Amino acid sequence: MSNKSIEVPELNIKVIVIGLMLSVVMGSANVYLGLKAGMTVSASIPAAVVGMLILRAARNLKGQSLGGSILEANQIQTAASAGESLAAGIIFTMPALILIGVWKEFDMLLTTVIAFTGGLLGILFMIPMRQVFIVSNEDNLQYPEGVACASVLEAGQEKSESNNAMSVVKGALLGGAFKGLISFAGILKGNLENAFLSGNRIFFFGADISPALLAVGFIVRLNVAVLIFIGGVIGWLVGIPLLGHGIEHAADPVEGAWTLWSTKIRYIGVGAMVVGGISSIFKVRKGLVDAIKVLRDSQIGNKQKNIPLNQRDIPAKAINIFSGIAIILVAGVYYYITKNIAITAITTVIMIIMAFFFTAVASYIVGLVGNSNSPVSGMTITAVLFTGGMLYVFGFSGTEGMVATLGVAAIVCCAACTSGDVCNDLKTGQIVGASPYRQQIMQIAGVAVASLVMAPIMQLLHENTPGGIGGRELAAPQAGLFASLANGFFGDGILPWGMVAIGSVLGVILLIGDSFLESKNSTFRLHLMPVAVGIYLPFGLSTPILIGGLIAHFILAENDSEKNPDNVLQGGVLLASGLIAGESLMGIILALLASAGIQNLSLGLDPNVVTTLTFFSAIGTVWWFYSNSRSK
Repeated sequence: MSNKSIEVPELNIKVIVIGLMLSVVMGSANVYLGLKAGMTVSASIPAAVVGMLILRAARNLKGQSLGGSILEANQIQTAASAGESLAAGIIFTMPALILIGVWKEFDMLLTTVIAFTGGLLGILFMIPMRQVFIVSNEDNLQYPEGVACASVLEAGQEKSESNNAMSVVKGALLGGAFKGLISFAGILKGNLENAFLSGNRIFFFGADISPALLAVGFIVRLNVAVLIFIGGVIGWLVGIPLLGHGIEHAADPVEGAWTLWSTKIRYIGVGAMVVGGISSIFKVRKGLVDAIKVLRDSQIGNKQKNIPLNQRDIPAKAINIFSGIAIILVAGVYYYITKNIAITAITTVIMIIMAFFFTAVASYIVGLVGNSNSPVSGMTITAVLFTGGMLYVFGFSGTEGMVATLGVAAIVCCAACTSGDVCNDLKTGQIVGASPYRQQIMQIAGVAVASLVMAPIMQLLHENTPGGIGGRELAAPQAGLFASLANGFFGDGILPWGMVAIGSVLGVILLIGDSFLESKNSTFRLHLMPVAVGIYLPFGLSTPILIGGLIAHFILAENDSEKNPDNVLQGGVLLASGLIAGESLMGIILALLASAGIQNLSLGLDPNVVTTLTFFSAIGTVWWFYSNSRSK
C-alpha cells in the first residue's frame, strides 16, 4: 500500500506553480469578500476542481490521455486554501490600524511580515497536533469540509471535471458581471433599502444585491443562514426600534438607522461574540490538553524513524528552528511599531501563548463544524480583550497600547485561521493517501506567496472603493470591532458597555437554548457565533445569505438527501464558489482601474429605472442560481 502511494505523482514544479497561483487568486478574492461581508469561505473544493481541470488540460497538450493524479490535485488545493485562510486572518485585524488612525495607508513590509509569521506559526504549531486531531480522534471529529473535498478529488478520478469546472466559470462570469454593472456601469444598485418612522421610531429593511452573498448562504446552508438572519432581525428590526428614538433622524430615517446601528446596536453583537469565544474555548478544553501532551512528547526522541515516509510530518527540529525564526521576527515587528522594549517582551510572550492556544482551539473546532463555520472572530476578540487587559494592568496606554494589542490580535488571528485550514487539508490528505510533510511544505509555500499580495490589495481597495475600508461597501466589520475595543482600552473612545452587557446576556440565553436543542437531538441548532455576526453585520448582508440558505434547503428536500447532502449540493457549491470569486476579483480589477484614472461610467439613468432593473435582476439571479444548482 505505502509503495503504491509513493509511486503516484504528488509534488513537482507544475503542481507548485499551479498551487501558488491559485493561492494568490483565492487569497485575493477572500480579501474582498471578508472586507465586504465579514466572513470568508473555504477555497478547498473549488481549488481542487480548478486544479484537476488545469492538470487535465496540461496532459492533453502533451497528448496524454490521463489527467493529473489525485495527489497532485490535493497538493494544489492545499496551497490554494492557504491563501484563502491567511486572507481571513489579515483582513479581520490589520485594517483596524487604518480605522483608528495610526496608519494613513497600509505599511507594506510590516503587513507582509505579520501575515507570513502569523500563518507560519499556525502551520508549525498545528503539525504536532495532527496525531491528536486527525489520526487518533478521527471518529470523534467529522471534518465535514475535509471529507467533502476528498470526495470531490476521488470523483474527479472517475469522470471528467469539465462540467464541474464550467460551474465555477459560469458563476465567476455572472458574479463579475453583476459587480461591473453595479460599481462601474451604474446600471444596477448595490442594495435596496428603505426606512420609515412610526411613532417616532425607525423601522428599517434592506437587502444587498450581491451574488457572492447569495453564494455564501448556499455554502453555509440553512441553519447558519437562518441564525445570521436572526441576528440581523435582533439588531435591525428589534434593537433599532426599541433603543433608538427617531425624532432627530426624521429627515433621513435610513441614515438614522445606520447611525443607531454603528453607535449602539452592533455592540450587542460584540458582547455575544465574547461569550461565544469563551464558550468555544471551554468546549475544546480536553482536546487542548491532549494537544499540549503531544507537543511535549514530540520534543522527546525521534519517533519519525519508525513511521513510513508517506506518513511523516515535518521533523520537530525543523519546526523548532522555523518557529524560533518566526517569533524573533514578530518580536522585531512589535518593537518597530511600539519602540518600547517592555511592551515588546510582554506582547511577544502573550502572542506565543495565545497563538498556540487558539491553534489548538481552531483545529478542534474545524473538525467539528468545518472551516467556514469556525468562530475565529470570537477567538480574536478574546485575544484582544486578554492582551488589552494585560497591557492596561501593566500601565501602558495610548497609541502604544492600541498598536501592541492589535499586533498580537493579528498574529493570533492569522495563526488560528491558518491552523484550522491546515487541519482540514491534512484530513483530506489522510483520506486520499497524501504525504503529510509534503502538504505541510505546500501550506508554508502558499502562505509565503499569499502574504506578499495581502497589503497591496487592501491598499488598492482602500484607495479606490467609495468610502474606503470601513465605508458602506467595505464595512470590514471585524476590523471595526477590534478598532473600537482597542480605542476603548487605550484611546479616547468610549465603549457602550451597556450594549455589550446586553449582548453577553443574550449570548448566555442562546447557549442555554442550544444546549436544550442538543439534548433533544434537534437538527436545528442555536449556534451563538452566527447570531452574533448577524447582529454586527449590516442587515442587508443577511438577507441574500438567508435566500442562499433556503435554496440549499429546497434542493436537499427535493432529493431526499439526508444520507449524502454534500454530493447533492456539490454542483451548487462550485457555482457559488465561482460567484464569490467573480464578484471579488472584479471588485479588485475595478479598484485597479480606478487607481489608473479610469473612472466609472455615468449613463444618467433615471433612479426609478435603475431600481426596477435591480429588482428584476436580483430575482432572475436567484432563479438562475436555483435552477443551475439543481442540475445533476
